[in-house]
Amino acid sequence: MGQYIAPLRDMQFVLHELLDVSSELKAMPAHAEVDAEIINHLLEEGGKFTSKVLFPLNQVGDREGCTLDSTTHEVTTPAGFKEAYRQFVEAGWPALTCDPEFGGQGLPIVIYNCFSEMLNSSNQAWYMYPGLSHGAYECLHEHGTPELKALYLPKLVSGQWTGTMCLTEPHCGTDLGLLRSRAVPQADGSCKITGTKIFISAGEHDMAENIVHLVLARLPDAPKGTKGISLFIVPKYLPNADGTLGARNGITCGALEEKMGIHGNATCEMNLEEASGWLIGSPHKGLNAMFVMMNAARLGVGMQGLGLTEVAFQNALAYARERLQMRSLSGIKAPDKEADPIIVHPDVRRMLLTAKAYAEGGRAFSTFVALLIDRELSHPDETVRQDAAELVTLLTPIIKAFMTDNGFIAASEAMQVHGGSGFITDTGVEQYVRDARINMIYEGTNTIQSLDLLGRKILMDNGAKLKKFGALVQAFVEENGTDEAMSEFVTPLADLGEKVTKLTMEIGMKAMQNQDEVGAAAVPYLRVVGHLVYSYFFARMAKIALAKLDSGDSFYKAKLATARFYFARLLPETAMLIRQARSGAKPLLDLEAELF
Repeated sequence: MGQYIAPLRDMQFVLHELLDVSSELKAMPAHAEVDAEIINHLLEEGGKFTSKVLFPLNQVGDREGCTLDSTTHEVTTPAGFKEAYRQFVEAGWPALTCDPEFGGQGLPIVIYNCFSEMLNSSNQAWYMYPGLSHGAYECLHEHGTPELKALYLPKLVSGQWTGTMCLTEPHCGTDLGLLRSRAVPQADGSCKITGTKIFISAGEHDMAENIVHLVLARLPDAPKGTKGISLFIVPKYLPNADGTLGARNGITCGALEEKMGIHGNATCEMNLEEASGWLIGSPHKGLNAMFVMMNAARLGVGMQGLGLTEVAFQNALAYARERLQMRSLSGIKAPDKEADPIIVHPDVRRMLLTAKAYAEGGRAFSTFVALLIDRELSHPDETVRQDAAELVTLLTPIIKAFMTDNGFIAASEAMQVHGGSGFITDTGVEQYVRDARINMIYEGTNTIQSLDLLGRKILMDNGAKLKKFGALVQAFVEENGTDEAMSEFVTPLADLGEKVTKLTMEIGMKAMQNQDEVGAAAVPYLRVVGHLVYSYFFARMAKIALAKLDSGDSFYKAKLATARFYFARLLPETAMLIRQARSGAKPLLDLEAELF
């Protein structure tokens, strides 16, 4: 069955020692009373819920999956899922960061971000049911009419209702400009919506009494392409004015997808047959409104990658400590046993440290971004809010793509540590590999994220947002450049920063002549920038660890060793990636399509 224990010590290190979150929050009136004690208490409670309630259901959900009644179109979730959701709601977790006006607790995003990692580590498929509700809440909170907010938000905040996002159609995935679902206005201000959506996570289930779908469709006068898309709220059950449930709406689950992983989550084909829906935002501006939910989902998927990285590492580490296999090449390490535990072998250490480094780097990075979102939403200084918003915009595709790529790498390495046992379902580790693979695909494939980063977020503003992050790197380099003890971290960080600047300019110049150069370079480019981000945080963490080595706390010794491993064994990947990005479009496009 495996194990999961929330990594509270490392979370506390990131929150309190690396980022000094409590001091940051004191500058935000809405969160000024949130101190380290409150944060630690909430995370301790979150650790108990995820390890004791959710983790034991992870393999259950994988093996049982969901069941569709084709007559009633109702979906039954795996055993224990519904009961766990009830506990989740009763504890008030859905309301943690929501607006108090609608029943929320108004706590900072940075706390829920850490809890989100725990939820994804313990049971990614389960968490997708309430996780999508947050995106629906945020979209409606920002773009909904006062009437829609009053009717729907309290139910989403409490967890009484859940939410989904319905974008993809059978003939179009990322290219939403091709969607065909149509919405016909009615005299009462609603619309009748008809169409088919596929790959809808948590589209139908038995965990909440109502499901609120956010659906993209076209009005009769809509122009072609993405400029003709509108966004509608389409509930499973039509609510009465007092919030009680009325008639069943014309949106039903027609089929469940048979999937490689995340079996515990219902991935649905949703059929709309003159379903009643209400416009969110302005006509034909639905994609702008939906981007609120899409960006929240992209950050959430990054946390799925991090969650699986951590739980895969924990289980591989436990196995490596217990599994006896051969003797160490440098001499017997366990003379009282017939063989040494495999953790003594160098390549097993490499695999474990790869997962550990990607978990710790991702935790520092994602917590930083969550704190930026709190600044963006709650800081009283407009300049601080704007700077934070621009950095979040830049870093979102890196969160989604780099962290999910690393999650798959870590899960695969963890499976390899288990050897033949890793290929057997009883250990549970092969599930992490299967579950991790979807995270690189949905909410915009990682290639789409790479194109977004390089094409939209960097080249379109001549690197202005990238320079904002570069300024953080440069300040750290200048502050620590003369510290001999830090040279092993500062020197490669500074070197990579210069190389990213040069590579960005080079690709930008090529793109002026041929836009395919952006597509050819985007994927390796994103990983290079991802490594720049991780290098920055590992250098900062190494500085803290060096200062506290004499404290007697072995945590800092381990942190420093992990940072050194990252710089020695993972960062060098950038040399290859830079060469790939510079190779351009020619090697990819010289071979005519018909000759493949």
